[in-house]
Amino acid sequence: MKLYYNPVSSYSQKALMALYEKNVTFTPVVVNLMDPAGRAELEKIYPVGKVPVLIEDEGRVVPESSIIIELLDQRFPDTGPRLLPTDPALALETRRWDRFVDCYVNEPMQKVFFDGMRPEDKRDAFGVAQARGLLTKACTALDAHLATRTWLNGEALSLADCGAAPCLSYLRMLQPYDTFKHLTAYAGRLLERPSFVRISKDAEPILKAMQAGR
Repeated sequence: MKLYYNPVSSYSQKALMALYEKNVTFTPVVVNLMDPAGRAELEKIYPVGKVPVLIEDEGRVVPESSIIIELLDQRFPDTGPRLLPTDPALALETRRWDRFVDCYVNEPMQKVFFDGMRPEDKRDAFGVAQARGLLTKACTALDAHLATRTWLNGEALSLADCGAAPCLSYLRMLQPYDTFKHLTAYAGRLLERPSFVRISKDAEPILKAMQAGR
């Protein structure tokens, strides 16, 4: 299998965390989305031009991080943790929190981050304020949910946690959430996992270069 990804992409990191947690062997292919040639090559594989994209050994193209993780659970059910429960009700709950993190943490977090990289006269102050408000609501909901849980789905790491890790890693730099004690404790557990430590180390030099250019 090949994974086309970018080391600082939160959705790429989500898929990487699942691959590392399940100890699946794959060939990494780094895509520089700022390079027109690199993006053009990616669009030949997936016309939308988004990462991550997994290509199976038989050639099937599997885009989108959540779908990639579900595929990994299907292909490697006995390797590493089960990231999508076999129980239908628990699987639905896992997908619910995965969707919550993607829509209400990842997307507004990216809005804040990328708006900060624009020239001042091109920034969207109203849109950023809306995004920050949504992030506060999301953190409030997550904090309450995590008051009685180790992970988003209870006591077992899941698909939803793979998505939460990169979001919470970036969010602490953009909109600190240390006043939310349950969320902060959860983030500590999550970001200290060896799988995510590995991801962070690989992304660090690229992220520093991006921040220096802001």
